[in-house]
Amino acid sequence: MSDINKLIVGQSAAAKELKRLIQLVAPSSATVLVQGETGTGKELVARAIHDESNRRGKLIAVNCAAIPSDLLESELFGHEKGAFTGAVNSRPGRIEQASDGTLFLDEIGDMPIALQSKLLRVLESKNVQRVGGSGEKNVDFRLVCATHQNLQAKIDSGEFRSDLFFRINVFPIDVPNLSVRAVDIPLLVEVLTNQMNFSELKSRPTFDKTAIDALCKYDWPGNIRELKNVLERASVLFYGKNVSRENVKQNLIKLKAPIEEEQDALWEASGALSQTEDLFQDSDSHQLPTAENFRSWFEFHDFIDMRRHLRDIEIVLIEAALDKTNGMVGNAADLLKIRRTTLIEKIKKFVIEKPLS
Repeated sequence: MSDINKLIVGQSAAAKELKRLIQLVAPSSATVLVQGETGTGKELVARAIHDESNRRGKLIAVNCAAIPSDLLESELFGHEKGAFTGAVNSRPGRIEQASDGTLFLDEIGDMPIALQSKLLRVLESKNVQRVGGSGEKNVDFRLVCATHQNLQAKIDSGEFRSDLFFRINVFPIDVPNLSVRAVDIPLLVEVLTNQMNFSELKSRPTFDKTAIDALCKYDWPGNIRELKNVLERASVLFYGKNVSRENVKQNLIKLKAPIEEEQDALWEASGALSQTEDLFQDSDSHQLPTAENFRSWFEFHDFIDMRRHLRDIEIVLIEAALDKTNGMVGNAADLLKIRRTTLIEKIKKFVIEKPLS
């Protein structure tokens, strides 16, 4: 057993809930589907599940998107000598190597559909057959899968098997974006900086309060991976120096967060809030009002609380989409053209109640 706090860093409500779910499922043998956007730390979640479990074997990780489809079968299932050109020796696959341990299939959504049926058979029979082999080997492993894709949409398009989805989605875990964990950023900066190799302690860059505040206000579309890259850049640019807000602004990140750019686009496309509320009620409405509604706004008003207004619009759109889909989050996310995990975070952030289906 390991200290989960070393893998999942943070004390925000989102981080605490993530750790609670990991510790809840780890002792069981249940298959886990880890969902989240790129860079959120899905592999760390898999590692934490393995470390917190009673499995004595290894954690074997396979990135289904990084291995060519014609090689993935041999990588997973292994092969016998002479099974194909270049197979000069027999070799166990990753599934066999994970026996008594945990198999982590990252980006499961990129697995070719032909291999999905073979994986499903292994999960159901607990036996694996190598490529070019005739016999089967019994395997006992815990399966953890991860994806940043909408698997339901891939099922609808025929790219993912529904029976495999039901088999791997026994215990789903949604990994939160870093944007909803801003309170964790100071601790993450400290931990990630300490993990870097410096010849002397004094050579590490230090971030003053203004720099930390700037990092906390950024939206981090690349999540923890992007934060780590920014800190590595800082270690080169500000070797042994103090980092200020101006340093962050000029050299490390673009402080106008992408989410604000999305909000600016929404602002230009949204029109008045009253019109937005009628969007799903008016059967003749096919597009959002244009920015023309606000061209003369300041001729008649002294100011506008843009952040609050955009927040209200976002809430109305989410509630309308949920109403339209009878509370089906995946379908509502498709209507809004955002990821399911992003919609879940917004529902929690705005405390939106889903309608009863």
